[in-house]
Amino acid sequence: MDALHLLTTRRSSKKLTAPAPNADQLEAMLQAATQVPDHGNMRPFRFTVIQSAEGLQRFREILCRTVTELNFGDDVMRKAERVGNMAPMVIGVTFAPNREVAKPKPEWEQMLSAGCAAYGLQLAASAQGFDNVWITGMWVNSPLLREAFGCSDKDKIIGLMMIGSSVEEGGGAKNTDLEQFVTTW
Repeated sequence: MDALHLLTTRRSSKKLTAPAPNADQLEAMLQAATQVPDHGNMRPFRFTVIQSAEGLQRFREILCRTVTELNFGDDVMRKAERVGNMAPMVIGVTFAPNREVAKPKPEWEQMLSAGCAAYGLQLAASAQGFDNVWITGMWVNSPLLREAFGCSDKDKIIGLMMIGSSVEEGGGAKNTDLEQFVTTW
């Protein structure tokens, strides 16, 4: 798949099933995710790969415990169950600001780098024939998930990358009307 085609046709898919990436494909995805623009080579990102049956079960339990402990109710519990069963592989992407260098970059620049790493992960999955969706919402703020991912006080989970094979046929290019987004001088 050529890069321009990949960039113009990648779409989110919430109906995912097995297979998920194998070990070599996952390695390629993580390598791609770490090659993003990164001012000063700060590497302000961490990845938590959830793929084993036990890991996915633990992930589902954490989502459900989050709903229970925060009293979110039955509707949110059903959503937690859907999210917990959405994909055969979940990769949590955490922004972990780096302050251990002589000249640290501003945190906002580091967060952009972490966001690029998450997108690089998505693109590398798509390039290998896997579909995915980037989930945020209440889940990325779950104190239980933050603890499970080993987050420090300053760390922030910026996304749960749900990865697998799409159950449905994907759409094509969106053909965005660029006039509303572009100014030419």
